[in-house]
Amino acid sequence: MAKSSSQFLCSECGWSGSKWFGRCPNCGEWGTIEEFHEARATPAARGGASRTTAAGAGMSGTGSGTSAGLGAVSMKDLMRAATDTTLQPAERIHTGFSEYDRVLGGGIVPGAVILMAGEPGVGKSTLLLETAGHVAATVGAATVGAASGESGESGKGGESGESGEDEKPASVLYISGEESLAQIRMRAMRIGAMQENLLLASTTDLDTVVTLIAQEKPALAIVDSAQTIHSSRVDGIPGGSTQVREVATALIDVAKAQDIPLLLVGHVTKDGSIAGPRTLEHLVDVVCQFEGDPQTALRLLRAVKNRFGPTDEVGCFDMSGDGIEEVKNPSGLFMSDGTDAENAAPAGTCVSFTIDGLRSLPIEVQTLVTDSVLPAPRRATNGVDTNRLAMLVAVLYRHAHVNLLGKDLYVSTIAGGQAKEPACDLAIVAALASAATQKPIPRTTAAIGEISLTGQVRPVPRIQHRIREAARLGFTRILVPRARGGLRYERPGEVSIVEVSSLADVVRELKLS
Repeated sequence: MAKSSSQFLCSECGWSGSKWFGRCPNCGEWGTIEEFHEARATPAARGGASRTTAAGAGMSGTGSGTSAGLGAVSMKDLMRAATDTTLQPAERIHTGFSEYDRVLGGGIVPGAVILMAGEPGVGKSTLLLETAGHVAATVGAATVGAASGESGESGKGGESGESGEDEKPASVLYISGEESLAQIRMRAMRIGAMQENLLLASTTDLDTVVTLIAQEKPALAIVDSAQTIHSSRVDGIPGGSTQVREVATALIDVAKAQDIPLLLVGHVTKDGSIAGPRTLEHLVDVVCQFEGDPQTALRLLRAVKNRFGPTDEVGCFDMSGDGIEEVKNPSGLFMSDGTDAENAAPAGTCVSFTIDGLRSLPIEVQTLVTDSVLPAPRRATNGVDTNRLAMLVAVLYRHAHVNLLGKDLYVSTIAGGQAKEPACDLAIVAALASAATQKPIPRTTAAIGEISLTGQVRPVPRIQHRIREAARLGFTRILVPRARGGLRYERPGEVSIVEVSSLADVVRELKLS
C-alpha cells in the first residue's frame, strides 16, 4: 500500500510544505493554507500513468522508466554525435498568426511543450482555439495535396492500400477540462475556427487525456488547462502542487515520445505568477505570458522562457467579439487621430517612443492642467508613474520656471499604453508645459529622453532605434538628448534631430515659455 504523508497546501499560490502556517510564506496571504493527505505513487504506478499508455501505441522499447525497459535499448541508440547530419531540426508549424510565430521564434517546434499563462478572461482559450483552427486548416490542405499526389503513384505501383498507414493523421486535438463539447463548439463557431479535422474533447482525467493524445497522434495538441486535469493515481486537489506536477510530467512524456507539439494553458494567481509549483515552468520548453487590460482590447503576448527562440519579442493582438486579431503595426493603437489642421494637435499632448522587447512603440502622453480648489492639488495618472510625475513637476518648476505645484494635474496615455520608462520623461514634461501655456506641440514632433533632478536631459538605451521608428511613422522633428563623446545621431531621411541638454532647452525649442 502506498505510503501516506500529511502536506499543507496554499490555495492561493500553490505553495506546499510539511508545516502549517497562518500566513503563507510564499504569497503572504492569511488563512489560505490547508492540510491534505498525499498518497505517493510507486515508480511502477507512475510509469503506468503516462508512459504505459504511450507504450500501447508502439513505444514498448522505451515505454518504462525502469532498468528493464532501458535494457532493451542499445546505449549507442541513446547517443548521437553532435555532427550527425541525421539530427536535422524539424520544420516548425505556423500558428496562423505572424505575431504569435515571431514570439515563438518562427513557429511551433514539433515535440515542444508551450505553457500559456494569463489572467482570467484575457483570451487564452480563444487565442489557442483560433490557433487550433488555423493549424487544422493548414495540415488538412497539406494532407489533401499529398493524398492527391500519392493517388497517381499508387495506380502505378498497386500499393495504395498501405501507403498511408504509418503517416501522422492531419488532425488537431483540443482537450478542455473547463468546458463541455457543446460550449467549445459554440465558441469555435463564433470565432470561425470550425474545421472538419479539428477534434474536440472534454475530460478532466489525466489517463484519458494521455490516451487520446497517444492514440490520435495529432499534428497539434492543446490542453486547457493544467490546473483542471487530475490524476487518480496521486492524492491532492486539482490544481495543487502534486497534481499539477504529475499532470505536467505525464503530458511532457507523451509529447516528447510521440514528437507532438503541446500547448498547455496555465492559470495565474492574484499577483500574476503562474499557479502551481515553480517546477512547472522549468519542465516546459516555452512559457508565454498573455497580458492585457480588461478595459481595453489590446493584448500583448510575451515569451518569458523560450528554448527555441528569443525572449525579447512582443506580439500585439486585438480582442473583439469575433475572436482575436493580430495587430501587425501597433503604432496607431497608442496615438490619437489628427485634428482639423494637418500638423496641429490639442495643447497638452506629446509623443514619445518606448522599447518593448525588440519593438519601438509610440506612446502619446495627454495632460490636463486646471486650477485646484483643494488644499492638496490632485494628481491623477493613467499609464504614468505617480511618483515620477511628482518629481517631474518639481524639476519643471525649479529649472524651467513653469509653476504647476498648485494645479490639478491629469496625465494619461492612449489605449492602455505604458509611459513608465524614463525615456518618456521628456514627452511628459513637454506635454505639461504645453497644457500650462496652452501652446500646442506639432503632431510631427516627438520627444525622447530622461530628465534628471538637475534638469539635464540624459541619454536612453537604443535611441537610434527609436529615431528610425519615429521617422518611419512620419515624424519630422525629434527632440533627443545631446550626443556625448563626439558621437552623432544617424538622421534617417529628412528628419530634423534637435539635440537638447537641459530642460530650459526643451522649453525654448518647443516655444512653450
